[in-house]
Amino acid sequence: MDSLLSAQNLSVRFGGVLAVNNVSFEVKRGEVFTLIGPNGAGKTTVFNLISRIYTPTTGSIDYQSSQGVLRLTDQPAHKIAGLGIARTFQNIELFEHATVLHNLLIGRHTHRQTSLWQDMLFTGTARAAELKAREKAEEVIDFLDLQHHRDSLVAGLPYGVRKVVELGRALCTEPQLLLLDEPSSGLNVEETEDMAFWIQDIQQELGITVLMVEHDMTLVSKVSNRVLAMNQGEVLALGSPREVQTHPGVIEAYLGTIDDVSNLRREAA
Repeated sequence: MDSLLSAQNLSVRFGGVLAVNNVSFEVKRGEVFTLIGPNGAGKTTVFNLISRIYTPTTGSIDYQSSQGVLRLTDQPAHKIAGLGIARTFQNIELFEHATVLHNLLIGRHTHRQTSLWQDMLFTGTARAAELKAREKAEEVIDFLDLQHHRDSLVAGLPYGVRKVVELGRALCTEPQLLLLDEPSSGLNVEETEDMAFWIQDIQQELGITVLMVEHDMTLVSKVSNRVLAMNQGEVLALGSPREVQTHPGVIEAYLGTIDDVSNLRREAA
């Protein structure tokens, strides 16, 4: 597999805090690549660098777009979605007083080619564009089994369904790289299993590369091809889910030293 995204020596400093320190990794086209680590490890900061919410203090990110290799860290934030990169958030960001269908249609804005006056007059070109947008939204609704909720207001939907709607809106942008920020956050066991199913189908059926931040190690093990473990802004380990989970540095980051674990066991007894 060729490289879709390559981060080189990323560092971010907020005042006196070094949130990310010399982090490098490569995401291969067609894989599910997951960032793990305890709270404060720097995972979401890395996501925000890719989304261009933050600018690195040092380092760069290269991205293989349809236009060729781009230095992503030189791009403004408002152009990222148009380059084929979509993102979901740990805290759901939807228009709650709009329907599921309308929320998905918002995801089509990156493909808008009509002018303002064409949209206002609803010309033939505008009608054709609207039909195409609705066709894509309906495809995503069918793919994610959201037919029953198509015309429902988001505000009245269960949390788990809203998670899927946000995923659907991202898919409506037709990304080649999908950033999932803790997709299982707030979900119960059954909903997390469904999320794993969707992620696998997104990778295998739609051919979309997935870069994910996640805490649920069951989900990570089930869907990930490779895992990067971080702690205190630095890389701890990189490899298969099993290799990373059994890495001594990763175990210590999550559980503490052997003495810490022994003390916890004695206290529990």
